Amino acid sequence: MIRREPRKYAKYKDGLKGGPNNPLGARALYLYDAEGRDTYLRIHGTNAPETIGSAVSNGCARLTNEHVKNLYERVEIGARVFLYPKVTTA
Repeated sequence: MIRREPRKYAKYKDGLKGGPNNPLGARALYLYDAEGRDTYLRIHGTNAPETIGSAVSNGCARLTNEHVKNLYERVEIGARVFLYPKVTTA
């Protein structure tokens, strides 16, 4: 996000506490590969729910803040996650 929009996101390079003002919303689940390396993909909430389903999040999965908070409470660390590419119909 910083590379794509440095003026908007560079100020967050050291992180930002979750919540309604965070671009990743109230919670973010960081996804790692089988070897424990960060994939840089996240499942996160958003403070802009109108962007859900659009390609504005570097491949991350956006949910409403309420949905991601619920998911965050129910998913165990190490759970297997599958993200599928968006299917477009012609």
